[in-house]
Amino acid sequence: MSTTPTQTVEVPVKDVPLTGEARLAQMARAKLQRKRKEAAIEFVLLLAACVSVFTTAGIVYILVKESIVFFGDVPVWDFLTDTQWTPLFDDAHFGIMVLLSGTITSSAVALFVAVPLGTIIAIYLSEFAGHKTRETLKPVLEMLSGVPTIIYGYFALLFVTPLLQKVFPELPGFNVLSAGLVMGIMIIPYVASLSEDAMRAVPMGLREGSYAMGATRYQTAVKVVVPAALSGIASAYILGVSRAVGETMILAVAAGMQPTLTFNPMEPAATITSYIVQVALGDLPHGSVGYQTIFAAGLMLLLLTLFFNMLGYWIRRKYREVY
Repeated sequence: MSTTPTQTVEVPVKDVPLTGEARLAQMARAKLQRKRKEAAIEFVLLLAACVSVFTTAGIVYILVKESIVFFGDVPVWDFLTDTQWTPLFDDAHFGIMVLLSGTITSSAVALFVAVPLGTIIAIYLSEFAGHKTRETLKPVLEMLSGVPTIIYGYFALLFVTPLLQKVFPELPGFNVLSAGLVMGIMIIPYVASLSEDAMRAVPMGLREGSYAMGATRYQTAVKVVVPAALSGIASAYILGVSRAVGETMILAVAAGMQPTLTFNPMEPAATITSYIVQVALGDLPHGSVGYQTIFAAGLMLLLLTLFFNMLGYWIRRKYREVY
């Protein structure tokens, strides 16, 4: 009678069923590992979010610090009320109102172009254009915001100004009108795109209710969709204002950079941004009063932009529709 030798089968450790305590320990380690990964990702995201905050804080700190030095030599009242801006002359005057007048005038001309055209384009894309037309026109429209502003500046100087001089022969070669018109063309994509997004966010039920009452597409768009999207449209306008106020190269090339207190767009003028460019590229020694003016002017520009942003936030809160 023969006997068959027994064979020993080795079971891998990982295939051995875990006991209750071992399974709980393994689950606890996995949970701890997952929490550590989530904490690391959260920390990285927090750092990314703080970059903009720290950058803004650094900009404000530099502007305030250097402006305090400037206002130690120039009274704040003279800075706000003087009607001349000649910081580089022997008889120096520091009236920021001269630069503000050019900034406000050019921005007003730009908004006169961008607001109506941007709103009309947004209404068409949102309410009348088909899907293929919208998907074709919107990227083409947004390409305007990608054109370098220096190109817009020379376009205003070499094309728009000669065109305007055929209508207004007395128009000088450098003027706020041509710069403002081209600047308005430049910010049309901002106004149109954001306004169209706000209109597209209006629930379809409002449109269907309007159609059920017998309204036409035009009446629905103008009397239903636009009022419902008013908060978003107003925010688009405010963003356009902020973009126009902060524009530099178009005005530096086409507006003339002549600091004169005027609200007439047919004349040359200097803006806050164009003056900063002019001084920053000059030979003024660091620490001089003339050089410190760029920080005081920059602080004024920051406060002006902050005012428009706060106005936009207030309008958005006041007229926001909840659906």
